[in-house]
Amino acid sequence: MSAADLPEHAATTRTGRAVALRFPAAEHALRLARLRAGLRARDLAALIVFAQESHYWLTGYDTAGYVFFQAGLVTADDGPSVLLTRRPDLRQAEVASLYDDIRIWLNAEGAEPARDLCAILAERGLAGARVGVEYATHGLTAANGRALEAAMAGLCTLVDASDLVRGLRLVKSPAELVLVRAAGRLADAAVEAAIAAAAPGVLDSRLTAAALSAMLEGGGDVPAGGPLVNSGPRALFGRGIGGPRAIGRHDQVLVELAASVLRYHACIEAMIAVGPPDPRQERMMAVAAEAMEAVRDAARAGAALGTLDDIHRRVLDGAGYAQARFAACGYALGCTFRPTWMDAPPMIYSGNPLVMTPGMVFFVHIMIPDAASGLAAGVGQTFAIREHGSPEVFSALPLVLHRA
Repeated sequence: MSAADLPEHAATTRTGRAVALRFPAAEHALRLARLRAGLRARDLAALIVFAQESHYWLTGYDTAGYVFFQAGLVTADDGPSVLLTRRPDLRQAEVASLYDDIRIWLNAEGAEPARDLCAILAERGLAGARVGVEYATHGLTAANGRALEAAMAGLCTLVDASDLVRGLRLVKSPAELVLVRAAGRLADAAVEAAIAAAAPGVLDSRLTAAALSAMLEGGGDVPAGGPLVNSGPRALFGRGIGGPRAIGRHDQVLVELAASVLRYHACIEAMIAVGPPDPRQERMMAVAAEAMEAVRDAARAGAALGTLDDIHRRVLDGAGYAQARFAACGYALGCTFRPTWMDAPPMIYSGNPLVMTPGMVFFVHIMIPDAASGLAAGVGQTFAIREHGSPEVFSALPLVLHRA
């Protein structure tokens, strides 16, 4: 199933505007009701939404306009919701979001959208109220945050509520898991395309192109980050780096990517050997696969998330890779927008007390960048916690050293 096969759901806002949504209106209504219950539990009169993921999850609103000042207002009392955005985002907000009231601020010398938002809060009777704000998001820069606080001074009390919607989004609905499954199939196809393109003399950027083509031709979106395709000594890097590199006759390529279907991501990590593999690298890959399988087997409902990293550490440290391993072995996934596919927090680190719950989706990657040998190993899979038993894994590819 691709995004093109998924139906749109007709809905109507309380103001009578017809919209088309990616999830049924009843699911959005439940999400909004859960948010409002959370606001009341924290004695907050409203939430100012800055995270694009929250806009999308709550109302269906999908845009890149979050790179500017863009804010939603959702009150605890089921009052009309308001979106303050720029003119280029108006039509998307009108036809594909459940925001009841859409206000526009215009680019101009001396424009102060934070003060426009302040006027909206005053209009909605929020003077003197405690109001939550999503601070921990790429949708609110430090400069805009300072402008917001200056504008709101004396009007209301701002409270950091960055975790409110994020916490609600952690457990995926059956409809959301459909999208993650579709993304997982595309991620597998992308890695297979990268393996097929790998050969001596080929620029590693060609593998990136092959992976992206497989995702897009399969009906996916451009992912919120990457793909990361690092060859040679770059395979030890934990991040992508600019500029292509020609693959050598005896080389290594690390591929880490996310495929996206309607903004929902599934990640995968794989290692490719070009030419005869080094026996040391084969051992490293066997250790990484052992750790991945042990972590996956322990990913059960009711267990603390940090126990997964305890296993990662125990296996790698026991094999002699304590100095090479990372301090965390993964993170949550969901609907995300640029600049990253990571839906974090939460991260999977030792001591994280978060209790794993059915419907939570995580990406676990076991990375061994061994600077002493110049060799790397890496495996990664996305899975969802189930009510009983081991998790649902969204990849069918084996945990092996792939051969070009």
